[in-house]
Amino acid sequence: MLGITGGIAAYKTPELVRRLKDHGADVRVVMTDGAKAFITPLTLQVVSGNHVSDSLLDSQAELAMGHIELAKWADLIVIAPATADIIARIAAGMANDLLATLCLATSAPIAIAPAMNQQMWHAKATQANINTLKQWGLHIWGPGAGEQACGDIGLGRMLEVDELVTLSSDFFADKYLQDQHWVITAGPTREAIDPVRYISNYSSGKMGYAIAHAALRAGAKVTLISGPVNISAPRGCELIEVTSAEQMYQQALTYAPQGTTFIACAAVADYRVADIAKEKIKKDNEHMQLSLVKNQDIVADVAKLANKPFIVGFAAETQNIAHYARGKLKRKNLDLIAANDVAKAGQGFNSDDNALTLYSAFDEIEIPLANKQVIATKLVSLINQHYLAKSTKP
Repeated sequence: MLGITGGIAAYKTPELVRRLKDHGADVRVVMTDGAKAFITPLTLQVVSGNHVSDSLLDSQAELAMGHIELAKWADLIVIAPATADIIARIAAGMANDLLATLCLATSAPIAIAPAMNQQMWHAKATQANINTLKQWGLHIWGPGAGEQACGDIGLGRMLEVDELVTLSSDFFADKYLQDQHWVITAGPTREAIDPVRYISNYSSGKMGYAIAHAALRAGAKVTLISGPVNISAPRGCELIEVTSAEQMYQQALTYAPQGTTFIACAAVADYRVADIAKEKIKKDNEHMQLSLVKNQDIVADVAKLANKPFIVGFAAETQNIAHYARGKLKRKNLDLIAANDVAKAGQGFNSDDNALTLYSAFDEIEIPLANKQVIATKLVSLINQHYLAKSTKP
């Protein structure tokens, strides 16, 4: 259940509801009167697909003891944004609106995502209330730091939607990767031409980061080796930032032997410039020729390690998907390869959605088009099944 109170961050809640539903959650929304000044109940009803509750004294709902039914229904109550007011009222045990009453009546875990001016967050009363809620076992998610709506800079921002979705998902995750260490490459690489230009590709890193999220939720230790991207690393992973294919190669060969599973999801440049210009190349001629040399093959060289982990490659193709994927699987001595058609609209590079086919030497499994986080959750489970099957072979 999502509780929304009267803070400017309430405008983010439709996206939060949508993302939670992408992860399979059934979301019911409870709004305070203050929340309705920032976002309408109708908006939340449309994105959640459920009736929005906003009154403790709803005569129709109370015929069935609506607030008690809601309190029993919830597996997790997330209050986001949580203003200083709702934090104070919960800490005081008040029941003067529906949301505060639910917090008293539920046995479900409660998570508070504070959102307020930085001075209000640091106020002694707020800190005392937060400490009380922590002692009672409530979960405090945030706040984050940064520029606020009032112009102040400091602690008090509600955590970003991605962070709240991850924290919520963690409550229900099966920790079946508890004893595993996954090393994952993600994103593009950049191969310098001169100090201001480079060769790269369209990879956003979203798929690799989604896999890192899913592996973390399943209990794995995760090392994420990432090229330049514009998304935040999953909370709890070890992030190794690189730029070039050579840097990614060195880090992959360093960390892969420490892992149980190596996922080569990055879109690594096949070639680099032979001689990088030390000064910016001037536009003096109609044509410019670059001499390129081949980069080392990261996943193939990881597969040559004496103590190699379980290895999963990726193949982003535009035609003959199965033919090229199976060729790479065999040629590079991989355990699995996940292939996708990046020529199709609405999936692959820079999209939030994807569709994959997972190939082994013995089978192939279709993962149909869905949000990349949903794809990643299914993929992590399938990889683990193949990993366990290989590990238990005599």
